[in-house]
Amino acid sequence: MSATAIIVAVWTYMATGSFWEAFAWTIATLLVLQVGYFVLIVRLIFRRTHDIVPSEDPVDAFPPLHRDGVQL
Repeated sequence: MSATAIIVAVWTYMATGSFWEAFAWTIATLLVLQVGYFVLIVRLIFRRTHDIVPSEDPVDAFPPLHRDGVQL
């Protein structure tokens, strides 16, 4: 995200010669990236809850999360 913001800032400044226009484009880019990240995270959360189907067994109602091999 930082690299993208720096590239947009430098590119816009070189194209327009205006610091304020480069600043505005950089802020717009950061907002678009942050909103896109938020939407993808919300999608992952809702897809995970949608994939979980409760079973009829009351003891094991939900499957455990997948382990990554790390043990404490």
